[in-house]
Amino acid sequence: MLEWVGPLLNPTVVASLVAAAVAVLAWPVNDLLNRRRARGLRIERVNDVQRALLAEIRAHVVSLEMQRVDAAEAQALIQKLREGGYIHPAAAEANDRIYSAILEEVHVLPHWVIDPVVTYYRQIAVMAAMARDVQRQIEINPSRAADMFADYLEMTEAARDAGQEAMRLLIASIFGGEAAVMELLEREEEAARDRVRVTLPDELAGLRERLNRRS
Repeated sequence: MLEWVGPLLNPTVVASLVAAAVAVLAWPVNDLLNRRRARGLRIERVNDVQRALLAEIRAHVVSLEMQRVDAAEAQALIQKLREGGYIHPAAAEANDRIYSAILEEVHVLPHWVIDPVVTYYRQIAVMAAMARDVQRQIEINPSRAADMFADYLEMTEAARDAGQEAMRLLIASIFGGEAAVMELLEREEEAARDRVRVTLPDELAGLRERLNRRS
């Protein structure tokens, strides 16, 4: 009855059975290791992209800070344009080489940084287009160029603010992950509510005063 056992004890058969068992058991282990390796590479890629964007945004925000003008300087530049003078708006080209290079991969970024990053780069793209329009209008219509330049100056402030917001979220995301980002957003929302509570009474009083003057 045990005649069939003999062939199974053949070293070649035993080796084959062991190899098959090892292969079967190794497959899920290898799959797990491959997934873990892929996840690690994906996390590394996301961090690399975030750091590259942070460096590019920081460089441009610093440039915007250096180009800021006060109200008197802004009015002087606008008047110079209106009188036919020439100025060269700084942002004739959008500083977005890294963003353009990874645009098709922007979806790999954590969802909490996508909106502020995209908002910032859209803002500087609009700035660049406006700068080119100002340059074209300087010789054709100085008055229009002056009005457009006033809008351009406002855009630079908006771009600077958007860049700073993107930087804050990127830094929090890189060094603290989602928890740090959520904490930062919560603090910013609380600060915004505090500002509204402080400024709202004066704003309402000013609105009532303007309405009373009209009536």
